[in-house]
Parts: sequence; structure tokens; C-alpha cells
Amino acid sequence: MPVPAASTTASVLGLIAEDMDEVDRVIAKRLDTGVPLVAEVSRYIISAGGKRLRPALLLLMSRALGYQGDQQFNLAAVIEFIHTATLLHDDVVDESTLRRGRPTANESFGNPASVLVGDFLYSRAFQMMLDAHDIRVMEILADATNVIAEGEVLQLMNMHDAGLDEHAYLRVIRSKTAKLFEASTRLAAVLSKSPPEIEEACATYGQALGTAFQVIDDVLDYAGDANETGKNLGDDLREGKTTLPLILAMQRGTPEQSLLIKAAIEAGDTDQLPQIVAIVKQTGALDATRAAAAAEAQRAIDALRSLPRNEHSEGLLQLAAQLTERRA
Repeated sequence: MPVPAASTTASVLGLIAEDMDEVDRVIAKRLDTGVPLVAEVSRYIISAGGKRLRPALLLLMSRALGYQGDQQFNLAAVIEFIHTATLLHDDVVDESTLRRGRPTANESFGNPASVLVGDFLYSRAFQMMLDAHDIRVMEILADATNVIAEGEVLQLMNMHDAGLDEHAYLRVIRSKTAKLFEASTRLAAVLSKSPPEIEEACATYGQALGTAFQVIDDVLDYAGDANETGKNLGDDLREGKTTLPLILAMQRGTPEQSLLIKAAIEAGDTDQLPQIVAIVKQTGALDATRAAAAAEAQRAIDALRSLPRNEHSEGLLQLAAQLTERRA
């Protein structure tokens, strides 16, 4: 019987439990501010749960490459601040009301507070990255935040566009989601002063893993359990997002089925959600989407071949190998 994905992830993250505790201390210290609402909103979303996968990847990759310094904790906190800022802004743009099983920050504190606290987290992250005293570190993080912002704008432009193809879909998620994964693993290579070919292998692993992660996330919008995913099913459709399950379902379905999905995307209409879910499943679109995620996961695994073999690189391999079994 296969080991559940959640158990595998917990086991891998256990390798860096003490490191993550140190990251938490850095986060708490850097959230110290004279403006109470900033700290309140920041702590609300940062403490909302989740695996903190992006900072965990930086720590795992750093250990895999033999890095022992403290800068990994500072940069892992930077990565978490940048990610949290994107979540705050995302939820405002998407008008989301639920994340990780509880009300979003914008639902609890309002849109203005969410946007401005997101800005604070971005600016605090840039203050912190100066502590590395490394222009390459700043270059990687500045590039990542810029690409993420471009991805957000691309996604906004693509809203309610039922004509979006797979290439355009991948461009968005590689910018919006995978870029921070890539930055996390690339930074580990820079910290450890690895040669260029190792740095590129680390970056490829992060990008491929991040892409697979988002593709599976899009699967879960049509095949997940709201109690496990912590978000409302059909949110992507309500927001007018043309994700890979819908793209493939329109390609594979009958003209009538394709028109139904197209109309729902253009209107952001979830009234026909049960029927659309059935079409996505009947056409094999979900299985094909999972296969696309599996191909990205394999690309991540392949990128690890040039890294040292140890428990941390083995943990990175396990994260990629079990990703397609993710349920939340």
C-alpha cells in the first residue's frame, strides 16, 4: 500500500523542523512593528497553516548542498514574506473569501488593510535581503518579485478568456507560482557557492516542482474536497480562470459540452458546476492534467541527479515523487 502523500511530506519536512523553528523566530522578530494592524494582519495569514513549502525548499536544498550558515533562515523568511504578500494581494483581486479553511484576510480586515499590509511585507522582505550582502541574492529576489507581478497581470488579462491555450496557461503559472519556487532553490545554490551547472539544476527543480504544484492545485478545484483543500470548490471558475482541466475538457468534449464550459468561463458562472465537473471527468481532462503534472514532477526529479546524495536531497526527490497524489 502506498504511503499517503501527506505522510511523506510531513516526514520530509521533519528533516528541517529545527531549521523551520529558527525561521519562525526570524519571522516573529521581523514582524515587530509600531503599527498594530500590520502585525495583526501579517500574523493572521502567516499563522493560517500550510506547509510553508517555499521556505522549506530553500532549507532542504541548502542542507542538500552542505550549507551551514545562518543566512538560509533570513532568506527563508524573506521568501515567506514575499509569498504572504502575494496571497494578500491575490485574495483581494480574486475577491476570495476562504483560504486554508478560514476567512481570508480581506474578508476579516477589509481590502485596504490587506493591500497595504501586503505592501509592508514586500518592503520588509527587501530590507531583509540586504542582510545577505550579496548582489546575486538581491538580483534573484528582485527578478522573482517582478516576474510574479507580471504573472498576476497576465492572469488578470486572461480572466474570462475561454480561448486561452495550454501555452498561455503555463506562462502564467510559471510566472505567478513557479517563479518563487525557482528562486527558493536557486538561492540555496548561491548561498552554498555552487557552480553554475548546479545552480541551474536547483533552479530547474524549483521551477518544475512549482509548476506541478500549481497544476495539481487546479485539478483540486474540480476534484478536491473543500474540507481538505480549505477553499471553495469552483472558485477558479467563478473567477473566470481558464485552467488546464477546462482547456483540455473543451478540446476533448462535444461541441455542446465545450460551449457550456466556454459560457461558464466567460460569465464566471458556477450554476452549472456539477455538470462541468462531470464533463471534466468524463472527457479524461482530469487524468490528462494529472499526467501533465507528473511530467513536471519527473523533470524536477531528473534535475536532482547532479546533486549530492544525502537525506536532504532524497527528501527533495520524495516531495516531487508524491506531488501528484496531493489532495490539499
